[in-house]
Amino acid sequence: MRSKNTIIALAVAIVLAVISYVILAFVGLSGERGMGVPADNGFYLQDSATPVMDDLTKVYNLVTYIISGIVAFVLGLMAYIMIRYREKANPVPSKTSHHVGLEVAWTIIPVLILIVIAIPSMNLLYKQDVIKDTEVTIKAVGNTWNWAYTYPDHENVEEIISNPLDETQSKEAGKPYLLATDAAVVVPVDTNVKVLVTSINNMHSWTVPSFGIKMDAVPGIINETWFRANREGTFYGQCSEICGIKHYYMPIEVKVVSKAEYARWIANDGSFTTSVANNNSILGGGKTAAQK
Repeated sequence: MRSKNTIIALAVAIVLAVISYVILAFVGLSGERGMGVPADNGFYLQDSATPVMDDLTKVYNLVTYIISGIVAFVLGLMAYIMIRYREKANPVPSKTSHHVGLEVAWTIIPVLILIVIAIPSMNLLYKQDVIKDTEVTIKAVGNTWNWAYTYPDHENVEEIISNPLDETQSKEAGKPYLLATDAAVVVPVDTNVKVLVTSINNMHSWTVPSFGIKMDAVPGIINETWFRANREGTFYGQCSEICGIKHYYMPIEVKVVSKAEYARWIANDGSFTTSVANNNSILGGGKTAAQK
């Protein structure tokens, strides 16, 4: 009888786990997701635009499903125990001190679960950490309260000061408020891009969710990361460190263009127009949107 009840409890737990899996899969696949930008009432991750983010999404899904299965299993087991072994149904408590099979199972199974999680996680960490042969290098410097970008391989492209747009400017430009800037950093599609990240004052973090990138900007230290955007478009991010009173006002805007358009942009001294204005930005020396 006890074995039969145990089998029933396991079956119920497995059913709950499957239901949780289906619900999570449905929400993840059908829920509104941002195309390079957060979506209103969004639940899931932003749409991926890089191979790293593809793998990150897979690991995220795997861990979420495993956790949901564990929660459902434990919930079902607890419900069974509370009903089956309540005082009225079980007036004489069991005197069992241990169960060899059970103790082996609850030692082996968690180890196997951790191995299943560890293998793709380690592969992802390696993919994020090892920078492949890159064709484009940009340097992102955290200022107060904006980002400055330079292209070390192209001296003709002046420093780009990426200032945040206020609410009125964002609406006029048709861009998302608190994410839009007056000058985006420009990179080519289907190209390995190295990003050198640092800061001139306090800690910041250069983060673009659709790229699967989050790299700390530390004064006096240059950290490296990389990405390879697999589609054109504009992608947004924000500083992910609580860096001060205007932390919310340090957006990141990355414009991914075709290789031909990027080559023209570089040849034209970092401008999409045929002439480049000479006026400086409000911080001096850098280009703003008016020059793009």
